[in-house]
Amino acid sequence: MKNILIHGLGQSGKEWNAVEKELEAKGISATAPELFEPVKGRELNYTAVYQAFSGLCNSYQDRLNLCGLSLGGLLAVDYTLRHPEKINSLVLIGTPYEIPGRLLKFQNFVFKFMPRSAFQNMGVSKKDFIRLSNSMAELSFMKSAVTLNCPALILCGANDKANMESAKRFHKTN
Repeated sequence: MKNILIHGLGQSGKEWNAVEKELEAKGISATAPELFEPVKGRELNYTAVYQAFSGLCNSYQDRLNLCGLSLGGLLAVDYTLRHPEKINSLVLIGTPYEIPGRLLKFQNFVFKFMPRSAFQNMGVSKKDFIRLSNSMAELSFMKSAVTLNCPALILCGANDKANMESAKRFHKTN
């Protein structure tokens, strides 16, 4: 089985380096793809990121264990809903059950006033970051989560108030 670690918005695959090393020490291999690299040079939006992620997942013959953080969790759920036969298990960390559209729009308003340098370590430009975030505001596939038919571990930090209710809702559906 293939283990894929999926980073969140504002992060990169490098965020998983320590986890990859821990897994490797236990004899488990995992890969942490750079979500935004395959779409460089194209308009960055959720659809483009999902298509690139889906292409990566489809390139593996093995069943997949997907572990996603925030945006990575959304991609994992979306892929699992579309390709349930490919999935062995899910781990969702700080993944919103429903997309907080108003919050995303408010965050994007704030992002417009932040300096471009604040976005350099994220692997995307400020403009692309805002465009990607805007494209996620209307996602609504999470209500289909009740149809997920694989083992799922739902994680949320005790101090992550924004995602605690989402974790509880995921727990109820699975």
